[in-house]
Amino acid sequence: MFAPLLKKLFGSKNEREVKRMLKTVQIVNAFEEQMVALSDEQLRAKTEEFKARIAKGETLDQLLPEAFAVAREAGKRVMGMRHFDVQLIGGMTLHEGQIAEMRTGEGKTLVGTLAVYLNALSGKGVHVVTVNDYLARRDANWMRPLYEFLGLTVGIVTPFQPPEEKRAAYAADITYGTNNEYGFDYLRDNMAFSMDDKFQRELNFAVIDEVDSILIDEARTPLIISGQAEDSSKLYTEINRLIPKLEQHIEEVEGEVTKAGHFTVDEKTRQVELNEAGHQFIEEMLTEVGLLAEGESLYSAHNLGLLTHVYAGLRAHKLFNRNVEYIVSDGQVLLVDEHTGRTMPGRRLSEGLHQAIEAKEGLNIQAESQTLASTTFQNYFRLYNKLSGMTGTADTEAFEFHQIYNLAVMVIPPNKPLARKDFNDLVYLTAEEKYAAIVTDIKACIAENRPVLVGTATIETSEHMSNLLNKEGIEHKVLNAKFHEKEAEIIAQAGRPGALTIATNMAGRGTDILLGGNWEVEVANLEDPTPEQIAQIKADWQKRHQQVIEAGGLHVIASERHESRRIDNQLRGRAGRQGDTGSSRFYLSLEDSLMRIFASDRVKNFMKALGMQSGEAIEHRMVTNAIEKAQRKVEGRNFDIRKQLLEFDDVANEQRKVIYHMRNTLLAAENIGETIADFREEVLNNLISQHIPPQSLPEQWNVAGLESALNTDFAVQLPIQQWLDEDDKLHEDSLREKIMAQLLVAYNEKEDQASAEALRSFEKQILLRVLDDLWKDHLSTMDHLRHGIHLRGYAQKNPKQEYKRESFTLFQELLDSIKRDTIRVLSHVQVRREDPEEEEARLRQDAEELASRMQFEHAPAPGIEQPLLDEEGGGAPVAVASEPVRNDQKLGRNELCWCGSGKKFKHCHGQIN
Repeated sequence: MFAPLLKKLFGSKNEREVKRMLKTVQIVNAFEEQMVALSDEQLRAKTEEFKARIAKGETLDQLLPEAFAVAREAGKRVMGMRHFDVQLIGGMTLHEGQIAEMRTGEGKTLVGTLAVYLNALSGKGVHVVTVNDYLARRDANWMRPLYEFLGLTVGIVTPFQPPEEKRAAYAADITYGTNNEYGFDYLRDNMAFSMDDKFQRELNFAVIDEVDSILIDEARTPLIISGQAEDSSKLYTEINRLIPKLEQHIEEVEGEVTKAGHFTVDEKTRQVELNEAGHQFIEEMLTEVGLLAEGESLYSAHNLGLLTHVYAGLRAHKLFNRNVEYIVSDGQVLLVDEHTGRTMPGRRLSEGLHQAIEAKEGLNIQAESQTLASTTFQNYFRLYNKLSGMTGTADTEAFEFHQIYNLAVMVIPPNKPLARKDFNDLVYLTAEEKYAAIVTDIKACIAENRPVLVGTATIETSEHMSNLLNKEGIEHKVLNAKFHEKEAEIIAQAGRPGALTIATNMAGRGTDILLGGNWEVEVANLEDPTPEQIAQIKADWQKRHQQVIEAGGLHVIASERHESRRIDNQLRGRAGRQGDTGSSRFYLSLEDSLMRIFASDRVKNFMKALGMQSGEAIEHRMVTNAIEKAQRKVEGRNFDIRKQLLEFDDVANEQRKVIYHMRNTLLAAENIGETIADFREEVLNNLISQHIPPQSLPEQWNVAGLESALNTDFAVQLPIQQWLDEDDKLHEDSLREKIMAQLLVAYNEKEDQASAEALRSFEKQILLRVLDDLWKDHLSTMDHLRHGIHLRGYAQKNPKQEYKRESFTLFQELLDSIKRDTIRVLSHVQVRREDPEEEEARLRQDAEELASRMQFEHAPAPGIEQPLLDEEGGGAPVAVASEPVRNDQKLGRNELCWCGSGKKFKHCHGQIN
């Protein structure tokens, strides 16, 4: 009630923040005259001066006004660009660890240099994160002269880079790279066999360009490094032959069955579900082809893998469409990014889905993969000490940025007021009528010599639009995943008079569309251009530029609404950059996926009430509001999905941090002899407790079992029964001491055979290998647990709580297994004298061979594959996962911590749990 009044009196929070920062802008401006008077050498020397002042205790906040003034002056001298006052506000926003929302064409790349320069002075490194390799290289090479003028080094990390090059890039003051490469390098670092093999330093400060794309759109897709598992290609082929025989079950809204079938498809949640008839039918078919034994159920424990293959086949056929979710190129299935329209070479869907699509398309089926390491962008970027970002569209997602990443969104005022006109949506009854109206609009714009950008949601739609325009004889350029090589060239000239460009989901984001075209690209295409040629190109561009402005600027046409208002705003934002004229219009039909799934009934009834005829359109604010309400509903659901993914991954993330900390401690240690001794003692204590229960009578002791277990785990044959017969004073504790003494004798003999140095090196390498192998298996078990945990909802249990409880038990078992398996290997192995450096080199060679077989994947997010959970649990299962076998043995709170720190468990890693 009072909020509007308070806002009127005191302004919004954003306005108050801008006012606060304007005071600092005045201080920066006051330094300008002083900086202008400095020579290049004196200006460059400021960097070393700042570093010295930081070393003496001065903070970055205290340095900010002077450092920004230095960066601004360097920008003028090196690049001919002076930071506007609003750009200084953007730089302050980034430095304070917030997100700066800046409209298209406001110079986000230049804004980033202010915060990057200031934070690079600390010497801890700054990571600039982009959405693709092209932008990483472009921005790094564009801004490199500025940074190098100021005495800072710049590196670029790219896929398949030689290790020395990549290590040097991360050691630079400022590093450019993609979100994928940073994430995968983090995982690779935690699979390294020595500290020298690592790439990344401490994760200090990151500036994320197009932050909404990376932290929102890609948050649902986990990063996975995987290796090949067993070959199941024949099984995928067999299952693929059966799937087309299944028919979809369709019901009307009132529940009346219009087509009885075997499975249902829910387009909202992207779920496919077999019904009773479907289960029975598929079991009969599997039995016929010999994949399922007579009378057996698909839900039998040993048939669950078969059920997973069936669901993968169903999803491949019913939810993944060629030229929409993927394309086929050179015999491979290439995934298409739903937000950018770009293909993602090398990315593979996990859990057999990619193989199922390959089988569907009749392609060579590549081997399945097994997870070696995984994380999510949500958890990776939260590892940075400070995080910030830039984008043209963040305010609609401000709540999520704050909830998940604790990042505030600051809307930076534009340097020039917006002159773009956004028309209301036009809604037609059918898609055919909609496309006809779009063609008419395009013809009208081209007749006026206006450039037009048509945005489509899928490759399929872009190709359909292209065919319609070809029939009309209208010249145009198509920009989608199939033609991404020409992307920069097409976008550079999309603002020429009468130019028509069709783009899928605004591929080409990050490149401005300049009215009249881009004269710099024209100059770059000439070999050794003369000053006269350059002057002529500029003059021609100026004429075209004025011609387009007089015609009304760039006109943006959208062929449908996206699920997210933010993506729509990105498309609109291509027009009207830096105060240019422009306009935008969205064309919709009741057959569009968003309208059909979320907004159809209300709008359809409204259109019927108006008595609309074929070919007529409705243009009304009420319709636009109804569509935006549907979008908000989808955005809310997608936020819930991302939040659920984070809640599940947070459990795994705590375990990941413990394992990675253990691994890094192990890599840094020169001697882990004490850790191995602690492991030996704990494994022995657990073994004795299993066979000689505490405070039990001698008659209850399983001596024969203990002798056998000691032989299995420690490779020693001890006559324990004979000891007990010969010495009736032996009790549990003295027996434990006698066994331990014998184990030490046996182990010391190994040290005598080799050398203490060789054995210490060997212990370290064995523990590393055991840890990596068991962690890999643990990740697989956690995946199975997560996919089956939703069934607990049927038992009135909260699946999230059950997942946390069971994963903790699994983790306790993992820690026990690491100790037990390490001791078992060290006890059985025959140690020979070998140069430790040779051993390390051999292990590194093994690691390189493993790396060559690795695959880097984006898995379908758990939240997408399973229905959302409410707090009480529930939700229908997609596939049932077998329960992992485990015991209840736990580390006592007062026992020494497994990490070898010498502290008690409760004072060390027990605090994390």
